[in-house]
Amino acid sequence: MSDVQYEVKPLFVEPVFTADISHAISDDQAEYIKNLKMVQNKTNLISEDLYIFEDPKLKSIKSAIQKVMGIYAKEVVGISQKLYVTQSWALTNPPGVGMHGHSHSNSIVSGSLYYADLPKPVANMIFNRHRLYQQIELPPEPDKRTIYNTEVNVVQPKKGMVVLFSSSLQHLVEPNNTPEPRHSIAFNSFVKGTIGSHRDVSELRL
Repeated sequence: MSDVQYEVKPLFVEPVFTADISHAISDDQAEYIKNLKMVQNKTNLISEDLYIFEDPKLKSIKSAIQKVMGIYAKEVVGISQKLYVTQSWALTNPPGVGMHGHSHSNSIVSGSLYYADLPKPVANMIFNRHRLYQQIELPPEPDKRTIYNTEVNVVQPKKGMVVLFSSSLQHLVEPNNTPEPRHSIAFNSFVKGTIGSHRDVSELRL
């Protein structure tokens, strides 16, 4: 133990928000999403329709997503503007397939929804704290990892879980090490309302 008295404070904390909206997802809706036309993504499969929440059949799911985004905007971010879903798409990770590391452009908050049963062992969602290329890497020793120095954080999905996070966060999905496909939905968002200041001539009405 060091004889030096010191204090460590978290300057900025990056939130990852989770909620359960399983009440808004019916078995029929889950089957409908699973049967959407899919096309090849970089490694996994992505729905041809990239605005699936505009489908009237998925109205209850979209409403539940909008509700949790309202909570996130007001209670977590602390803003008066409203978040709304822009694009939304289904994803399927076949056996052995994960999802490459990426972030989401032209979006403020992104999300993942796990609308169906997840094959076990469940492939985790992994967040990387670094948004830019790291020329020098100095990872902490495994037994010294804390909220201050860890480079990655893990969310283990559950059926009915929605995960909200900053669109600029780098994230990936572990390979699906099961014989069954892994299903999810991803979506982006933007704000409605006025940002900036009228008097400072930085006002923008959205």
